[in-house]
Amino acid sequence: MSPVIEIEHLHKRYGDTVAVDDVSLTVEEGEIFGILGPNGAGKTTTVECVAGLRTPDRGAIRVLGLDPSRDRAELTQRLGIQLQDGQLPGRLRVAEALELYSSFYRDPADWRSLMDMLGLSAKSRTRFDKLSGGQKQRLSIALALVGSPRVAVLDELTTGLDPQARRDTWDLIRDVRSHGVTIVLVTHFMEEAERLCDRLALIDSGRVVVVDTPAGLTERVEVEQRIQFRPSVPLDDRLLTDLPDVTGVTRQGDVVVVTGTANALNAVTSVLARNQIVAKQLRVEQASLEDAFVALTGRHTGQN
Repeated sequence: MSPVIEIEHLHKRYGDTVAVDDVSLTVEEGEIFGILGPNGAGKTTTVECVAGLRTPDRGAIRVLGLDPSRDRAELTQRLGIQLQDGQLPGRLRVAEALELYSSFYRDPADWRSLMDMLGLSAKSRTRFDKLSGGQKQRLSIALALVGSPRVAVLDELTTGLDPQARRDTWDLIRDVRSHGVTIVLVTHFMEEAERLCDRLALIDSGRVVVVDTPAGLTERVEVEQRIQFRPSVPLDDRLLTDLPDVTGVTRQGDVVVVTGTANALNAVTSVLARNQIVAKQLRVEQASLEDAFVALTGRHTGQN
């Protein structure tokens, strides 16, 4: 089976600024594929080229076998997109927007069912400028799906949302994928990428640094494990420092902090069990996607 999206050596510049520099990647059918990177990395330009909204300077793109530049009208019928800065007229009501957008497609979804699925039925007569941030994002998803697309591109979908609204939106994205839609998710939120995506492309300065699963990316980083706990009885530090997987033991009041290799947790819990010591309030910090990104790019996603 051919990939749903194929990008080969994509290049796009604006004047003297190179936004996308030789990006190549593929997206498989049915996956949530994340494009992760700091602001200004070239993520949005990449997906705008995929959707046919911008014309690449060089390179080739195929989406569902179509060329976005040459076959844009047909691709519009098969690909839904939610852009980061997308806005609607403030006086346009939710139901009006969905009915209008559905008229653009030859085989639209039932927009009333979409309102139900996305929890917008109670807001059907509410004007766009009266919606909360989370409600606007739900409407954005509905508008991206109203054409019954096979592929949906969601660009910085949860930016500006509070934590609960963000998690609610994640649930919606999973539900959309369960209906057979392939999703390309552009984000700079590490937790979002880690929780939702099957695979990730890390992009920095217009280039793909690496493509892998979230777990595969974190495994590439050699970061010490950090273990914190309160021992149930007084503990001799030498019990832990003598372990080959432990690189350090410190104290923060009555809390013991152990650093070590990836196997440190097993080694520490085993020796505690042998000595009938209970590790209370045990907390383990391991390599994260943020650690992987910093290790691979030398900077954090919040940097421009």
